[in-house]
Amino acid sequence: MEQAISVEKPIYEKQTLCINAFGHSVAAPCHKFGPAVRSYYLIHYILEGRGEFVVNNTAYRLSAGQGFLIEPDYQTVYTADSKEPWTYIWVGFCGESAGKMVSALGLSQEQPIFSSAESEKLKGYVMDMISHNRSGAADSFYTFGALCLFLSVIADSNRDILPRTEGNAYVDQAVSYIRNHISEPLQVEEIAAYVGLNRSYFCTLFKQYTGRTPLNYMQDFRLTKARHMLESSCLSVSTIAYSCGYQRPESLIRIFRQKFGVSPAVYRKQIISRLNPVQS
Repeated sequence: MEQAISVEKPIYEKQTLCINAFGHSVAAPCHKFGPAVRSYYLIHYILEGRGEFVVNNTAYRLSAGQGFLIEPDYQTVYTADSKEPWTYIWVGFCGESAGKMVSALGLSQEQPIFSSAESEKLKGYVMDMISHNRSGAADSFYTFGALCLFLSVIADSNRDILPRTEGNAYVDQAVSYIRNHISEPLQVEEIAAYVGLNRSYFCTLFKQYTGRTPLNYMQDFRLTKARHMLESSCLSVSTIAYSCGYQRPESLIRIFRQKFGVSPAVYRKQIISRLNPVQS
């Protein structure tokens, strides 16, 4: 069983942004939700305990301080740990600008996991939404504001993962293309052609708005995705390498060691030992 405070709202996809759900849950050991498919974006954040989130046949082991994105029309399953079941909060939203907002958070179906140390803030915003769950205009504006504050904390937590663009349409399209095709052997010429610019001007524009070349951006994104997959999934290093666009696992191992000082396998062991300290 699960002790939950759950609020569901009507879905109005034609609005710019519409809040669909929010709540707080204390799960029982091994409590499972799903398989389920939703018609709106849903973000969960873990306040306490542990659990597993499964999407696209990938299982992510998650604990307090981490969260996950569920995109519309994807089947997901999440299950509380048998010994340390999680307590979590969630918000759901849709609308014409919802996808762009999620992208601005640095989240996607390919990279659905995030971390934040601002547990009290995130919990406070959701509890404020619950306490203002009334039909009046004042409360509607209040819950909308709380949603924006909730998302701002996640965006702030992810701000160092990747450089942000400043609203240039060509660069925004290029970043979206990179994120959606990162498992492929991307070429700068290919991305420039996709957005309709010649290579030279595209590279100049991209660096102007992100502070990095397209090649460096892709390299950083691949490493970031690999690190998150090592932290939260059971996939092999080879599978992660191919999922992140490396043609050979050895390439990931070499570049990862240069960046973080240890191999991917050692990094994963360090994360596991940190999350599961030996009890004396």
